[in-house]
Amino acid sequence: MSPTGNTVLVTGGTRGIGLAIAREFAARHNRVLVVGRDLERLRRVEEQHAGIEGLCYDLSRMGALEELSHDLEQHVPGLNVLIHNAAVQHNYLLTEESLPWSRINEELHINLRAPIVLSAMLLPQLSRQKEAAIVTLSSVLAFAPKRNAAVYCATKAALDSFTRCLRDQLACSSVRVRTLRPPLVDTGMTAGRGSGKIAPEEVAAALLLAWERDENEINVGPARLAARVQRWWPNLLAKKLRDSE
Repeated sequence: MSPTGNTVLVTGGTRGIGLAIAREFAARHNRVLVVGRDLERLRRVEEQHAGIEGLCYDLSRMGALEELSHDLEQHVPGLNVLIHNAAVQHNYLLTEESLPWSRINEELHINLRAPIVLSAMLLPQLSRQKEAAIVTLSSVLAFAPKRNAAVYCATKAALDSFTRCLRDQLACSSVRVRTLRPPLVDTGMTAGRGSGKIAPEEVAAALLLAWERDENEINVGPARLAARVQRWWPNLLAKKLRDSE
């Protein structure tokens, strides 16, 4: 599938990895739409980055997923690339006296429910295209969770599992399913956390390179080593993550 001439939707595309991916696709002569819930930020993205269109939807709301799916069907019939990037991460312990229910629900709804439901809703539209793709943004934390982000890590592990199953289900269709697993990336989400971060642009470049090579499982930079370490020495990686909190 060519990385040019597509109509691409990137959720959470107003900053960080999502914006870097949107810019990379826009530079390759694709039509690019980004989804965010902050209207002012969306307007700034449109003003500052040529070729990127903003769509304002709050993906934590089930109704917004239905509205987005309907609007894309009606107004963007040529959509053929769906990139699930939107995610939130909160650091907390479930042993806290006052459980942060709102943060738990936000992580579950945005990180897991939204990509599953939106994939199902848009699959008929994507399947009509000659070539199409669904990309899910997972994380090295999907297979090497850290202690103080239990729900976030669980959503990424579940998303990994969902993506593998979806790839099997669509194996004989026109829709390719890809998983992108970055390591720690220098974004607003990771501010003040850890060291040795890579730039969002490096993740975007890795996705496009893997796209050209027709790869489906994409571990970026240090995530490649982390995947091997987790396979052979899982306790070593778990200790490193605990020490980095």
